[in-house]
Amino acid sequence: MSAVPGPRDVVAQAAPAGWPLEGLRRLAGTVSVSLATFMSVLDISIANVSLPTIVGDLGASPTQGTWIITSFGVANAIALPLTGWLVLRLGTVRLFLASVALFTLMSLLCALAPNLEFLVLFRVLQGLFAGPMIPLCQALLLRIYPPRRLGFALSVLAMTTLSAPVVGPLLGGWLSDNWSWHWIFLVNVPVGIVSVLVAWRVFRGLETSMRMARVDGIGLGLLIVWVGSFQLLLDLGRHYDWFASTLIVLLALATLIGLAAFLIWEGTEQQAIVDLSLFNVRNFRIGSWTMACAYALFLGNLVLLPLWLQQYMGYSATLAGFVMAPVGLTALLTAPLAGRAISGSDPRRLVSIAFLVFALASWLRARFSTDTDLVSMMVASLVQGVGNALFFVPLMAIIISCVPADRIASASGISIGLRYIAGAFGTSLMISAWDWRASVHRSRLVEAIFDGNLLWLEYEHTLITAGMTPLQSLANVERTLEQQAHTLAVNDLFEFSALCFVLLLVPLWRANWEKPEKAVEQS
Repeated sequence: MSAVPGPRDVVAQAAPAGWPLEGLRRLAGTVSVSLATFMSVLDISIANVSLPTIVGDLGASPTQGTWIITSFGVANAIALPLTGWLVLRLGTVRLFLASVALFTLMSLLCALAPNLEFLVLFRVLQGLFAGPMIPLCQALLLRIYPPRRLGFALSVLAMTTLSAPVVGPLLGGWLSDNWSWHWIFLVNVPVGIVSVLVAWRVFRGLETSMRMARVDGIGLGLLIVWVGSFQLLLDLGRHYDWFASTLIVLLALATLIGLAAFLIWEGTEQQAIVDLSLFNVRNFRIGSWTMACAYALFLGNLVLLPLWLQQYMGYSATLAGFVMAPVGLTALLTAPLAGRAISGSDPRRLVSIAFLVFALASWLRARFSTDTDLVSMMVASLVQGVGNALFFVPLMAIIISCVPADRIASASGISIGLRYIAGAFGTSLMISAWDWRASVHRSRLVEAIFDGNLLWLEYEHTLITAGMTPLQSLANVERTLEQQAHTLAVNDLFEFSALCFVLLLVPLWRANWEKPEKAVEQS
């Protein structure tokens, strides 16, 4: 076993001449990288709320319209782990400029798409070019800033990646309602142009080292098979009643067989397209899996709450976005503080505080009812926002703490890819569990009614007295049943999330930090 360098040793490794940047160049480089990060993360969620408008305008069915979301997610998940290999072939700066420029071009083509087929094609290409952007942004930020400002560099990344998922649905809904769905893609064009021009000016002549790397065609093919199949399984499962569908069973088999073959091949291939040896680094392995599990819960909750508000509480898309706004706003305000805290604190303590704060926010939401007011809901979002920055910045510091500087782009691509896959899994699982728990609660509520529950009988009598016919009162009771059942189901899932966040403290403290020089590479 060989000793792994500590966090400060890794970041302090010799960088190409010209790094880190100083003065206005550092500021300009930070702005360029932040714009690219925000734009990439924003596009993951901005189209969700606009989907009904898009399919209506293009004359497609809602089921066909889901491919607008799925196509981007599948392509993005496949491209993310390839970042390290692409950096070796093209260099960090060249790959960043190409990715942002082509992503911007695809955004323009998405806005100009004449039909659903072309829109899905351009979304696939957009997702492919978006894949390397966030790992590259992280790698560039860690070169832009000196080692002593590691915390601040990560906090800049956190402010953009944590606020974009909250801003996306709100901005997408507003643009679709007040302008047209085309603007959810056109908004990327000026941002992308500015990012490319500034980056070209700032990073010109600062390219990282490159070498010719053989294309691992078999590894790439297996990656496409298992990641693509898994993403399709998650996106289509709810629409096809999961494993009652032959299609979903086939996708599950393709995922399992493809993943097994991929792990075997990449574990023995000398020039693997995904560097799985990074999982031999203790902090990377523990940090990546902890991040993935926490992100699955985080994103699942982030999707579940607006759905409940819009479908069963009568909230508009804009008002539901307003409830979630404190999550991103608080993260923006607290991320710089978290970055400073890393310099003098054990990041495991900060992440522990974040998990406990998330558990508190989930516990508060588990007490929601159909009578909960707007202020109470926003308080829970405010609490969650405080935990966001403490969660992301310190945990990313743990993940890259023992990774050599020349492998950070690859490590970022793998950890972020794992996080995205976990987020998709968490979202699908959360929504499916919501439907399941709602059906359980509905059955219990129906049993209570037919057992002659006096409250329900009085309620039905009140409706008839108010002038409703028996049929109308029955329909009203049905709506109330659905609302109460889904509210109780939401309570169950938030309680479960609170428990999971507390349990994540166990693997977190298996990571090394106080004496990183004692960390070892081990399976």
